[in-house]
Amino acid sequence: MPGFTVPKDAADLNQILNNNKYVVIDFTATWCGPCRMITPILEQLSAKFENVVFVKVDVDELSDIAQEYAVRAMPTLYFMRDGEKVDDIVGANPGAITTKLQNLVA
Repeated sequence: MPGFTVPKDAADLNQILNNNKYVVIDFTATWCGPCRMITPILEQLSAKFENVVFVKVDVDELSDIAQEYAVRAMPTLYFMRDGEKVDDIVGANPGAITTKLQNLVA
């Protein structure tokens, strides 16, 4: 099902990472304009890349996770394979996000 999984805490996020081969974590905030701009694009990509789990982490609600992952700007996307970060991108760049997704699942 396309769209985002929203973890309730760090343990929930770890379970998602441990149970899925490919995960993209979108670190976002409700007040972030570029985050709101990129959300519909990520939703479209989640439908295209069905074997990737898209996770949305609100940095204000889950600040402990944002701190653990050293997130300094929004949006920040982490591309995870088998629970390990393989790439990241800071900013709302649809072309770069698509390329990194293709590389993730290649």
